[in-house]
Amino acid sequence: MTIVPQNTHSVDAAKLEKLAEVAVKVGLQLQKGQDLVITAPVVAMPLVRLITRHAYIAGAGLVTTFYADEEATLARYEHAPDESFDRASSWLYEGMAKAYANGSARLAIAGDNPLLLSGQDPSKVARANRANSAAYKPALEKISNFDINWNIVSYPNPSWAKVVFPDDPEEIAVAKLAKAIFAASRVDVPDPIGAWAEHNANLHKRSAWMNEQRFSTLHFQGPGTDLKVGLADGHEWHGGASTAKNGVTCNPNIPTEEVFTTPHALRVEGHVSSTKPLSHQGTLIDNIQVRFEGGRIVEAKASRGEEVLNKVLDTDEGARRLGEVALVPHSSPISASGILFYNTLFDENASCHIALGQCYSKCFIDGAKLSQEQIKAQGGNSSLIHIDWMIGSDKVDIDGIKPDGSKVPVMRRGEWA
Repeated sequence: MTIVPQNTHSVDAAKLEKLAEVAVKVGLQLQKGQDLVITAPVVAMPLVRLITRHAYIAGAGLVTTFYADEEATLARYEHAPDESFDRASSWLYEGMAKAYANGSARLAIAGDNPLLLSGQDPSKVARANRANSAAYKPALEKISNFDINWNIVSYPNPSWAKVVFPDDPEEIAVAKLAKAIFAASRVDVPDPIGAWAEHNANLHKRSAWMNEQRFSTLHFQGPGTDLKVGLADGHEWHGGASTAKNGVTCNPNIPTEEVFTTPHALRVEGHVSSTKPLSHQGTLIDNIQVRFEGGRIVEAKASRGEEVLNKVLDTDEGARRLGEVALVPHSSPISASGILFYNTLFDENASCHIALGQCYSKCFIDGAKLSQEQIKAQGGNSSLIHIDWMIGSDKVDIDGIKPDGSKVPVMRRGEWA
C-alpha cells in the first residue's frame, strides 16, 4: 500500500527541494559515510524522501527513518489500558543512543498538530511525557551535549496549518504555512546556502560581543516581568552554526535567530510572564507566570494548560530550573511575519526566551572537555526535559550586569541596544 500524503500540491515543490538540500548541506553538513537517523510525522513523507535522496548524494552510509502518526497517537489515549501511560519504547531510544555513539547524525522533522492532545486527560499526557523523557535521556544526552551533528526542520502538516490559519480552507492554510516555513528557513531566495553563510556570520558577531562583555547577570524588565538571570560560571554565548564534538560544523535549528547561553541553575530571581503561548506535546499552555527564588520556580500559573505546566515542573528536580537563556530581536523575520506558529522551533525565534531543564554543555568555555560534575559545579542544570518558552517582546528591556555591578544596555524595546 502506498501512503499518499495530503495536499502536496499546496506546497511549492522547488522550495521543498531547497529545504531538503539546506537540511543536509547546512543543517547537518552530513559527512561521507556517515549514517543518518530521521524522525518525522508520516505526512512529512515528501520532505523525508527528498532529504534521504540528498543525504545519499552527499555520501550518507545508511539513512533510517522512524515515522509517527497522529491517529495512532490518539488511539493510545482513547483505548490503551491505564498502565500504558507509564511506559515508553526504551528499546528504541537505546538503539538511537547507540547509533549516535557510533557517529550517526540526527535529523528531526517537526510539524505535529500543536493541539493534538488538548482534549486528553492531562494526567495521562504528563505520565506519558515523563516516561518518554526518562527513556529518551540516553539519546537526548548525545544531542544536548552536542556529541553529534544534528538538525531540525519543519513540514507544513495540514493539521498544524489549520491551527495556525483556522479561518482558511485546508489547502490554503497549508500553502500559507509552507510559504512561511520556506521564508523563515531562508529557502525562498536564489542562493539559500549563501544566505545561511551570511546569516551565520551575523549571529557569530552578536555572540562574540556578548562573550566580550562577560556579564554575570541579565536583567529582564517589562510588563509582568522583573527577572534577574545569573549566568553560569565560564558560560559561552553561541549563535548560528556550531561545531559538534565530532568536528562537524552544523546548524542544529532551521530556522534560527537566537544567540544563547547557559544560566546558573541557582542564581535566578524574580518573576516573569510569557509573551507567546507554549505548545508542548500536543497541549497549549498560555499566559504563563512564574516566580523564581534561588534559581527555582516556587510559584507557577497559566490561564490555559496550568495543570500540564505544573506536572511538567514536577518531572524532576531540574525541571524547575533554567537550562538556557536566549536573545532574539523583536524585528526578527519570524516576529515580523506576525504569525503565531504554535511551534517552539519558530516561536522561540520570534522572541527572547528561556528554557526549563537540561543545559547545553557546549555553552561553556571548553565545554567539550568538561565532565558532568564540572558542568554542575559551574551552574549547569540537569533534567529529563528541555522546554523553551517565550518572554520577549517590543516592551521588554534587557540590561547586562557585570561582576562589579555596572550595567550595560543589551536590548531596548526588544531590539539590540
